[in-house]
Parts: sequence; structure tokens; C-alpha cells
Amino acid sequence: MSIVAIGLSHRSTPLSVLERTTIAADDLPKLLADAISRDHLSEAVILSTCNRTEVYAYAERFHGAYQDVRNLLADSSGLPPEAFSDHLYAHYDDDAVQHLFGVAAGIRSAVVGETEILGQVKGAWELARTEGAAQSTLNRLFRQALVVGKRARTETGISQHITSASQAAVAMAADHLGGLEDAKVLVLGAGDMAEGTAKALVAGGVRELLVANRTPARAQEIAERLGATAVPMVDFGTSLAASDVLLTSTASPGSVIGVDDLAVINEARHGNPLLIVDVAVPRDVDPAVGELDGVTLFDMEDIRGFVARGLDARQGEMTGVEAIVGEEADRYRSDTSVRGVAPLVASMWDNAETIRTGELDRFRNRLADLDDAEREAVEALTKGIVAKLLHPPTSELKDSAGTARGERLSDSLRTLFDL
Repeated sequence: MSIVAIGLSHRSTPLSVLERTTIAADDLPKLLADAISRDHLSEAVILSTCNRTEVYAYAERFHGAYQDVRNLLADSSGLPPEAFSDHLYAHYDDDAVQHLFGVAAGIRSAVVGETEILGQVKGAWELARTEGAAQSTLNRLFRQALVVGKRARTETGISQHITSASQAAVAMAADHLGGLEDAKVLVLGAGDMAEGTAKALVAGGVRELLVANRTPARAQEIAERLGATAVPMVDFGTSLAASDVLLTSTASPGSVIGVDDLAVINEARHGNPLLIVDVAVPRDVDPAVGELDGVTLFDMEDIRGFVARGLDARQGEMTGVEAIVGEEADRYRSDTSVRGVAPLVASMWDNAETIRTGELDRFRNRLADLDDAEREAVEALTKGIVAKLLHPPTSELKDSAGTARGERLSDSLRTLFDL
């Protein structure tokens, strides 16, 4: 049995493919049930964000698990496997552990050190537990991953400065325009990412902030909290025609702003430039919109490039986080190895106790004249002898667990004691 991590991310996959394989939150419970019903997956956790879709599994066989996950992603996305197989990466055992720990620590993110990913890892795990897809092995792995993520953010400065895609989007818009103090900005969406964007805009001193969403009450809530103005969707086009920037992040499974829609709005702008930053995956805005006169369109690939240019300042923090990831991965490996030999050690002790009590029963008649104190002394004496004899092999097994020597000792113990 192995732990495997198989998936697609911003590092390996074009946005045009990644957005097709993103899994909606409402679809995750069904997909988890599908995963653990497959032949080679005993446990599963599915992590799907704007930057990655990954399946972590406890698997019978690696190659069988790989095929199961590839087919699972094909079924969920409606894409043939060959459309994304070249971008699919796979890690198993120690590499899978290190990969997850790095994800939780924020060093595998498009925005290095982002804070949202730790909550997303926790949410993916909690859903898998609720659905019965995560059991003892993945529960222990993800519990340790959360420890790694917290250590990375408290013991290093990895989460200073820009720590989310929404912050990066606002920073990129400000960089492009030379500041947002004179800008009127419209935010489309009212989920966590959109609200994070709105907060970053307020912190950046934007002149005027509008919020639009399909659910008016949700837009009104955000607007009231941030001192913004809620815009009914019926007035979206008019509001956009009078805005300088559109930042969009909805949970729509496809484009919500097409090139024809924007062309009509653009005519009403009378040549005034419009900057659109699309933070959604799948994308909210048809890429063809960027070809319209006066419109500049950025998406997540542009945001990643913007963030990458400012990464040098945090390379020192990366080194510190990687050390934490390595340390915690070693600890997990050691704890797992000790747990692995525990049944063998228990069997050895049980076998010895069976022999000890059997010998006392065999000599019961000879010991019949002993009083209670003497019986207790015999009991203590025989237990002590067994403990002294078994202590050295027990210590050796635990100390060498997970090594080649440990495997040899385990095999020898099974043979010598018929365990």
C-alpha cells in the first residue's frame, strides 16, 4: 500500500486545460464516493482550487491508482485522458508526503506563501472525512500537513507581503495603472476570492468600489462591510461602462462575459481604456475580449507571471520553509515506520506472554502451596525475565524502523519466533 498524489497544477498545466479540470464544490462528494469505489483506491482526498486539482489516495498499487485517478479526472471534466495526460504529475510515498506538506506550506502556490491554501487543504480533508473517503492513513497525513502549514507561517516570513491571488490581482492592476487612487473599480462575484479582492482594493485606497453578484443580498453584505456600493446585475453593463477596472471572480463553470457583450459596453465607453483582471478558474471572461480596442485583459497566467517577478525577495524564506517541510516529512516517515513495526512487536510480546502463562499453568500443582505474596513474587519474576529478554529486540526494531536493516530484523524475527 502506498500514499500517492496525482494531479494537475499551474506549474504543469496550461490555464486552458486547468480550468476544464477544476471541480465544483457541489460535485466533490459524489466524486469522492466515485474515487474510493475504484479498484485501487482505498482512501481519497480531492483538493481542487484555482491553481490545482489533485487527488491524494491510499492505494493498492501505484500504476493501478494512476489509471484510476486519470480516469476519474477524465470522467469529471468530460475530457479524454490524452487531453491532459502529458500535464499530469504523480508522486508516491515519501515524495507524495513532501509534496502535500509543500502545498500546505504555500511554497507550491502561484502566489508563494498564500494564506488561503491552508484553509483549502483543511476543507478538502474535512469533506473527505465527512464522506468517509479519508480514514486512518490520510487522516494522519493531513493532520500533519496542517501542522506543517502553521509552522511555515509562524516560524518564517513566507506569508508577508502579497499572500493571495486576490492581493496579487489588485497589486498588478495598481502597477499597470500607476495606482488605483483615482480609479473606479467594479468587482464581479461575492465568494471568498471576490471578497478578498474587494478588501485589497479598499486597503489600496481605491477611489470608488462597486460590487455586483447574481445574488444581490450577498453583494449588499460585502458592500456594507467595506463601504462600497452594491450594483444590481441588471445595471452591470451601465456600471462597467463608467468604470476604469473590472476585477472578476465568480464560481461560474464557464464564461459570464462574452466578446459580444463587452463590445456593446465598450462602445458606450467612447474610447476610454478598460482594464479587466480575471481571477476566476474557469475563466469568467472570454479571452477574445482582450482583442477589443482599449481593453486590456489579464488572467491567472498573467498574475502568476507578475508574482514570479517579485519572488526573489522571498527566496531566503523559501529555504526556511523547505527545511520545515523536510523536517516534518522525516518525522512523519519515522512515526509511520514505528507504527508499521508495532503489530510485529505486539505479536512478539503476546507470544512470549502466552508461553509464560502456559508454563505457570504447567507448574500449577507444584506452586499450589505458595501463599499470595509468593505467587505475586513468581508472577513478577517471570514477567521481569520476559521483559528483559524482549527489550533489546524491541528497541532495535523501533530504532531501525523504515531502514533496510529494520526490514532484515523484522524478517528474522518473524522466522525465529514463528510470528
